[in-house]
Amino acid sequence: MTIKRDRPVWILADLASAFGLLSRLPFPQTRHHRPQSCWVWPLVGLVIGGLATGVGWAAMAAGLPVGLAAALVLAVGAMATGALHEDGLADTADGLFGGWTRERRLEIMKDSHIGSYGTLALLLVTLAAWSALGVLLSIGAHAAIVAAAALSRAPMALIMALLPQARNGGLSHSLGQPPVMVALVAAALALLIAAPLGLVGAAMAVAAAAAGLAVALLARARIGGQTGDILGASQQMAWLAALSAAAAMLE
Repeated sequence: MTIKRDRPVWILADLASAFGLLSRLPFPQTRHHRPQSCWVWPLVGLVIGGLATGVGWAAMAAGLPVGLAAALVLAVGAMATGALHEDGLADTADGLFGGWTRERRLEIMKDSHIGSYGTLALLLVTLAAWSALGVLLSIGAHAAIVAAAALSRAPMALIMALLPQARNGGLSHSLGQPPVMVALVAAALALLIAAPLGLVGAAMAVAAAAAGLAVALLARARIGGQTGDILGASQQMAWLAALSAAAAMLE
């Protein structure tokens, strides 16, 4: 009886934690971020993806070039998260490829300055995502863009649950590790969001999972686990992979 009575409370707490952690959207804030809230992360992606895609659709409807509409989708997505994941991608690229030892890689990732590897990673991933978004917007595949945003958040939850924390301190360490079952719920929720797209959604899910796995394996090999930056990088790579899969199948 107590579990049933308290269920709406912890659902609201998880929503507040997830949106407060992963977005800058005007959502009720909480000081206590719960690792168990990672099951909500695909919903955060769904909302942010919906907002960004809506702006892209409006830009196209207003007669703006598809390239500009795609750029607006990227801009809205970055603003909605405070460029949290983009920052993680840049730090990850600098650290994993710029250091020769585990300790040095972690030290570089903690540095707020961006280096050559981080700059190159941001440019390449952004340009590739912009290109894929242009294809999807031009054919009206708005649902695929939203699904990609949701799917890209699932690998973060799985990596956080399955990989050990690479260091003491940082966002991931302060949040703690979620139970594996909760991370699997996040993955199931992301799949549910992509399911209406049929085979395209399945291909997007496989691509996102493969990208997340690649980041996880690289992080395990280079620094022995995960950090908040690794999670951000996994989101960016999964987002790009899902968009690319959709563009390849629908173009």
